[in-house]
Amino acid sequence: MQIPDTPLYDVIIAGAGPVGLFLACELRLAGRSVLVLEKARHPHSPLKSLPFGLRGLSVPTIESFDRRGLLERLKAGAASRETPAGAHWMQQQRRPGGHFAGIQFFHDQIDATQWPYRLPGPIGSMAAEMASIEAVLAIRAEALGAEIRRGRGVETLRQSTDGVTVETAGETVQGRWLVGCDGGRSSVRKAAGIGFTGTDPEFTGYSVQVELADPALLEPGRHYTPTGMYTYAAPGTIAMVDFDGGAAHRRELARDHVEAVLRRVSGVDLTVTALLLATTWTDRACQATDYRAGRVLLAGDAAHIHSPLGGQGLNLGLGDAMNLGWKLAATIRGDAPAGLLDSYSTERHPVGAQILDWSRAQVGLMRPSRSSRALEAVVRDLINTRDGATYFAERVWGVSLRYDLGGSHPLVGRSAPDFELGDGTRLSALLRTGKGLLLDFGARPSLQALARRWRGRINYVASEAKERLGLIALLVRPDGVVAWAGEQAPDNEEASQAAARWFGEPNAN
Repeated sequence: MQIPDTPLYDVIIAGAGPVGLFLACELRLAGRSVLVLEKARHPHSPLKSLPFGLRGLSVPTIESFDRRGLLERLKAGAASRETPAGAHWMQQQRRPGGHFAGIQFFHDQIDATQWPYRLPGPIGSMAAEMASIEAVLAIRAEALGAEIRRGRGVETLRQSTDGVTVETAGETVQGRWLVGCDGGRSSVRKAAGIGFTGTDPEFTGYSVQVELADPALLEPGRHYTPTGMYTYAAPGTIAMVDFDGGAAHRRELARDHVEAVLRRVSGVDLTVTALLLATTWTDRACQATDYRAGRVLLAGDAAHIHSPLGGQGLNLGLGDAMNLGWKLAATIRGDAPAGLLDSYSTERHPVGAQILDWSRAQVGLMRPSRSSRALEAVVRDLINTRDGATYFAERVWGVSLRYDLGGSHPLVGRSAPDFELGDGTRLSALLRTGKGLLLDFGARPSLQALARRWRGRINYVASEAKERLGLIALLVRPDGVVAWAGEQAPDNEEASQAAARWFGEPNAN
């Protein structure tokens, strides 16, 4: 029941990080009222800036930003900044594509022809600063009409059959739905009683900026040692892993402690003269047992945490937001088919579980043991082959992402190729409205009639394309995932079933 004189928002989002802000953009694009509550009073943090704020964006993330018209803004911000000193990998002659537990693969090794449902052209990840990502998303969310209140975290919540009441900083706010995007220690997840299970940490990871008495004693690059692993970029940017069971995580970091760990991990008698910036992290890997409890949902680190190895945590969370936004909006609007919102957890939970195992596998290679070093040598040999580099790129870049949606065509469940149409328009631009898309390469009356039945939820575009991968038409969900694809005379029954599955009952007329 709504409290008198208290505004009722369609959705309250806890957390104004990239995941919460991107979700706010998606919901506002669909016309839903959104309130974002953020515990921190200010968005600024030195850990969000270079060098520690550098994040690699995967292919699905890049595609999502492009489909919402945000990619060029992000690229503009990235181009205005110099390469950070901490990015030692940028100083190499070969263009690195990523790594697995510190073992690099390179673009010149990758065979993209093994991905037959992707169009030829540049592919890979890009780097962006966390502060820039948040700034671009915050500007976009507020421009669309989202309300962001900082210095207000979720303290308590109460659910009813038709909404959620939240207490925040002495104020009561109400929403039809609440989404926790408030990090690994999510107060929303705990208050909703959602389980969080997984594996305990084996190490404490450190990211530090220091001044060294003799920086030349430390060899730049990434190195395995008998006690751990470290990465060094002169003159004083260091990441290191100490296999202490996570004992030092979240402790107050003093200069002498960092110096002792650095000496132990590197095996070099170094002197740290000043500690400028430091943070810790671990390889603890946990996942919510479900991403929904009643009218409370989870996304991002609130739903899953793991080590930052491979840089996939941010991408995983942004993928949650892209998947959830349109489904939640349709549910609120009242035209969602049965089970649409439940498909969020059904689709994203396995993706999260896979990323957690990918993180755990890297820890297995990093352990300071003879067996791990032997296994590392095997993986290093494999990753140096063309097939091996292609496999690791496929996993790290997110190219292999596919939801199990059924359907007779192998493209169903995958990201829609960015077809270039006859007038130069690309498919990505056709998804800017946040609606579904029926792309017809032949202007077929039967498909035009199908689109009219879901007018307002599906946009219809008829055009030839420079390369269409043998397709005659495809139906794309608002998140860019292919719901139906046809290679022959269109199977209207199958196309209609796909439309009804994802967009609900057709219009009455």
